[in-house]
Amino acid sequence: MQSANPAATESAKIAALFVETGGCYFGLPNVDPWDEPRDARKYDGPWRIIAHPPCARWGRYWSGAPMFPGRYKKGDDGGCFASALQSVRTYGGILEHPEGSAAWDHFGLTKPPRAGGWVYADFDGGWTCCVEQGAYGHRARKATWLYAHGIDVRPLAWGKAPGDFVRLDDGYHSPEDRRRAVKLGACQRLSHRQRAATPIAFRDLLINLVSRAAA
Repeated sequence: MQSANPAATESAKIAALFVETGGCYFGLPNVDPWDEPRDARKYDGPWRIIAHPPCARWGRYWSGAPMFPGRYKKGDDGGCFASALQSVRTYGGILEHPEGSAAWDHFGLTKPPRAGGWVYADFDGGWTCCVEQGAYGHRARKATWLYAHGIDVRPLAWGKAPGDFVRLDDGYHSPEDRRRAVKLGACQRLSHRQRAATPIAFRDLLINLVSRAAA
């Protein structure tokens, strides 16, 4: 395995792949964080993982911003998602991506129900579900799909998180959205960094899940 990050200790039990440099997975004694300079595609064990592969090429605007259609190729993420999926299947753990990720179709994974609950993701022993990060402290609902393998999956906060949340995407696409924007103010729109951030409570939930081996 590539030499450990100085922020991790020899007792690390979880590897966090494709995470932000200096982000919420750094500085934890039991987590070995792999940011862009380390290149998580090179991870070769031995610990179970939490993977946050980049999602830009798998989402709604995979081809680029609306004013630049066709700028990028769908799924062209340098093999990051494929690597993360293989690592989860090999070492055990959880992969996280936005709800509606085209990677689920591309890699033959079952799309989870919006209402929540773990369902079989594939014929390889994987599970998948949909959960809102808003239930764990995100300012937006941020519906998220999880793929889990080799761990003991547990009930999460299923369904719509209670409360009033900010939109995740840019712009206001309906009259209702525009009226809401006027009422709440433009400051209610989140920056890219705020949208991408993983709430501490959600991070801790993933760490807890991954720390439990499959029964």
